[in-house]
Amino acid sequence: MSETIKVLCYKSKTLSNGEHPLMVCVCKDGKRKYQSLGISIKAEQWDFKSNLPKTKCPNRDRIILLINERINEIQKAALDKRIAGKNFTATTLIESTTNNTTNKTVGEYYMTYIQNLKKENRIRYAGMFEVSYSSFIKFNKHLDIPFSDIDATWLKRYELWMKEQNLSVSTISTRIRHLRAVFNLAIAEHVIKNDCYPFHSYKVSKLNKQTAKRAISKKEVLKIMQYQGETPMECLAIDVFVFSYLNAGINFIDIAKLKRSNIVESQLIYNREKTKKLINVPLQQKAMEIIAKYENDKSPYLFPILTPFHKTEIQIANRLHKVLAKINKHLKEIGKKLKLPIPLTTYVARHSYATVLKRAGVSTSIISESLGHSSEKITQVYLDSFDNSQINDAMKNLL
Repeated sequence: MSETIKVLCYKSKTLSNGEHPLMVCVCKDGKRKYQSLGISIKAEQWDFKSNLPKTKCPNRDRIILLINERINEIQKAALDKRIAGKNFTATTLIESTTNNTTNKTVGEYYMTYIQNLKKENRIRYAGMFEVSYSSFIKFNKHLDIPFSDIDATWLKRYELWMKEQNLSVSTISTRIRHLRAVFNLAIAEHVIKNDCYPFHSYKVSKLNKQTAKRAISKKEVLKIMQYQGETPMECLAIDVFVFSYLNAGINFIDIAKLKRSNIVESQLIYNREKTKKLINVPLQQKAMEIIAKYENDKSPYLFPILTPFHKTEIQIANRLHKVLAKINKHLKEIGKKLKLPIPLTTYVARHSYATVLKRAGVSTSIISESLGHSSEKITQVYLDSFDNSQINDAMKNLL
């Protein structure tokens, strides 16, 4: 008995957004097998007689294309089995054309990505992805959609929606890059095909070009160094900023985790938390004075940010988040007092380090002007490729 294959709007199930899933229905030998097509639709947009979306249905042509592709795929599998003389049922026919991972929705794969980060103890990074995930849910109501639903038009609408929320370009860029990371993993694991990748036409890099200035001049940095903090936390905020500026733009997390063992013969040597690259920079006199200021025999850390009490990754991540928020709050207040042109944060130190060296004529081969690139690995590769004497000479321009 020949099989029948069609796609139905499954009204028996209503999703949280009021739509109904489209289901592939294979009927053979009086038995039916249903499988989600990965698309949902409103009942009023579906023609239940022809089993096709109505003329006014959004994305009608794309939906019809996906329906035809899936039906043709199953029909071809049935034909191949007949030619090979193999028996099959409705269930085995669908299973033979299904890779269990290919039907994962964007939401499911996104959550898998977050769980993988947590298993790797990258708690803070996972938390950033969770924030982005919540933003996508707020925008689209749900992510129970196939990867093919997210195209350049979808991304542009999300970008405009984010701008309407008065969020910064850097925040928009970060969240879209998180989604791109999920797409990249899905392609690497052959969950989706490369032609589903929307970032060929939608370039996240264009957002980076719109990012506001994040660097200040050497004169302005010196004003921060000369500022006298009025409270211990304000003093710590200044010291963290200055230490970052003097040490190749080392970021806050890496500063917090520095230990005495990271100082070797007046050199600061550590592996970046984010890229795992080995960084080796000379410790200038001012940086050594800052370290000496916080020397504490009861703690292995150079700065009073983490303590031996913070043992688990979650404890460390929570502590870093809390202290960084306080430091940036104080830095912004200091920036206002000093009438600096931009809001002051720890990240400004990183950009300022690169910009000051660039303006001093230091070769871009040694230090990149834009440490806020979509990939900071490029900058670290350049730093790693030069010997210490070249970096030492370059960093004399910082003060």
